[in-house]
Amino acid sequence: MRVAWMYHDVMDLYGDTGNMMVLKKRCEDRGIRFELETVGIGEKADLAAFDLIFLGGGADKEQMSIIPDLLSRKENIQEAMDSRTFVLLICGGYQLFGKYYEAADHSQIPGLGFYDYHTDTGKEGSRCIGNVVIEADLDGLKTKIVGFENHGGQTVHVEHPLGKVLKGYGNSFDAGYEGFYDGRILGTYLHGPLLPKNPEVADFVITKALQKNDPDFKQSDLKKLEDVWETRAREAILSKLEQ
Repeated sequence: MRVAWMYHDVMDLYGDTGNMMVLKKRCEDRGIRFELETVGIGEKADLAAFDLIFLGGGADKEQMSIIPDLLSRKENIQEAMDSRTFVLLICGGYQLFGKYYEAADHSQIPGLGFYDYHTDTGKEGSRCIGNVVIEADLDGLKTKIVGFENHGGQTVHVEHPLGKVLKGYGNSFDAGYEGFYDGRILGTYLHGPLLPKNPEVADFVITKALQKNDPDFKQSDLKKLEDVWETRAREAILSKLEQ
């Protein structure tokens, strides 16, 4: 499983590094070869050669710093998605695959424009902050996903949300839904980081990545792991939030 971690040294807000640590560990525990390559600003890489692309979160300053390089890779990213490379996006990464992101000073940061959604800034500096629980259907796998959100951006016109909000805000204050999933990319505001608290989602991402070279591979084909501490952490959060 080959993973391209884009802008690891810039877009790494709220512990996004933990997501890569989880994928690496869960692959190694199953004897799946895991290769992680970082792709920084100006570094050459054929993104279509990878099974998974990961782009984490960052504040306005960080997002603006990567825009020229990110936009220069648009054709290659499209090629990667067309060749079944799966894409995992957290917060800022999620926003930048839409039309644009409006910064706190109301300037518009252009996105890749792969999807019709866009992100406006919260009124008077308001932010969506707190623990989140959503109910999602991941290609037939129904699960509750837990995490933590902290975003001023209000993402609207999301045609394929990741899940229904049970606790928290989601894409915007009154959205009722969180994230984006269309079979090719999974975008979400959930930090925490996301994958340590949600082993089913981690295995789902691994499965989607492996399906690039083996379309018939199913999540049930993965060796079962004990997930004792992960399950306890999830149960503690769900119990606290009464979900």
